[in-house]
Amino acid sequence: MEETLDYLSGFLCTGHKVQKKQFQTVELKVRMDCDGCELKVKKALSSINGVQSVDVDRKQQKATVTGYVEPNQVLRRAKSTGNQAELWPYLPYSLVTHPCTAVIYDKKAPSGYVRNVVECVALVSDHGGEQEDQLADMFSEDNPNSCSIM
Repeated sequence: MEETLDYLSGFLCTGHKVQKKQFQTVELKVRMDCDGCELKVKKALSSINGVQSVDVDRKQQKATVTGYVEPNQVLRRAKSTGNQAELWPYLPYSLVTHPCTAVIYDKKAPSGYVRNVVECVALVSDHGGEQEDQLADMFSEDNPNSCSIM
């Protein structure tokens, strides 16, 4: 009932439908070196309209914002603090089918995480399938070293 009233009041007052932001969680990788950086990032992200909660983990260099926000808006606000920031580029290790592939594995990733697969697909396609050919050749019967690999 309340949603209907909000819709009608928005339509009648402005003449067009008001589009609401979706409730979502935005994860960022933000470079934080000290307690001051952590506090500055948390304060900046908390001041965005629609934010329900902000969780900052300095050890993982991660900030999690939950609420009615846009990811680009959150990213811009994090960058405005003067710290390096990007959308969280990692996925949990358990979600990836082949986490040890050279393209996916990242030494800088926090423990239990690997590079986001969506980014990796773009990287593999940039190589024109070279990596897939190398993997196929590695286990080929024509390769004299294949027995040592297996």
